[in-house]
Amino acid sequence: MGYQFQRHLSVGCPDLGDLERHATSEGYSFVTRTRLEWESGANRFDQPGETFYLALSHGRPVGTCGLNRDPYIDDPRVGRLRHLYVHPDHRRTGVAETLVMSCLSDAPAHFGQVRLRTSNPAADALYRSVGFQPIHDDTASHMIGVELLGG
Repeated sequence: MGYQFQRHLSVGCPDLGDLERHATSEGYSFVTRTRLEWESGANRFDQPGETFYLALSHGRPVGTCGLNRDPYIDDPRVGRLRHLYVHPDHRRTGVAETLVMSCLSDAPAHFGQVRLRTSNPAADALYRSVGFQPIHDDTASHMIGVELLGG
């Protein structure tokens, strides 16, 4: 299956309808939160260093991942990987890894480290496989330093 990966540059919220339905059915609310925050203007991944990527199959979104300044840390050089979700039919195809690496590709120009939080064992394995290290923090479970991102 061929995929396209693109940075979403529009002010308008990407069409996440099918992804949102699947995520909700799996008990994940963050795709809905992505849409609601985008629509309200609370988070459009449009601040310096921030980015939001979509994975597309036949022109339709099958995955998302974003990078923000970490809202839990009072340091503009700390980023946060957020809202990684891949449609169940497209998992274990490399989509998640490509989305993560796409978001991280520009991080060294803006961030000294990137953090995230997950309790999902499959996500933990993915993040470790691309260089994130587990940490013990109230607001994050993993981090990667800029030196590992090529910065």
